[in-house]
Amino acid sequence: MMKIRQVIIALALVLMGGAITPSLVYAEGCGTAESCARSGVDQVSSSGTSMTVGGIIKIIVDILLFILGAVCVVMIVIGGIKYATSQGDQTAVSSAKNTILYAVVGLVVAIAAYAIVNFVLAQFGV
Repeated sequence: MMKIRQVIIALALVLMGGAITPSLVYAEGCGTAESCARSGVDQVSSSGTSMTVGGIIKIIVDILLFILGAVCVVMIVIGGIKYATSQGDQTAVSSAKNTILYAVVGLVVAIAAYAIVNFVLAQFGV
């Protein structure tokens, strides 16, 4: 059990290290409105853009789906590690399979919920 914990901690540290590494962005200002329009960047007013309630809901659902997808991937990896380190113990194998199964079922439910929310928002014209 201690070895599994060490593997999980090492994996978490590697993933967090990649997440906090700064990434460089080489962006160029477009200057005038005409050059912005040609480059595909529309001019935005100084007050910003207005958001509808449906737009806010869609953004929240997108973020939650991303987080849930990441959690499911982590749970599948944990289930795989548990399966690989079970050494033939039937209870450990069963626990690992259940972890993977529940992660996949959770992901399917999340995708279905995402589809339902997008369908409802489309029906209301949001």
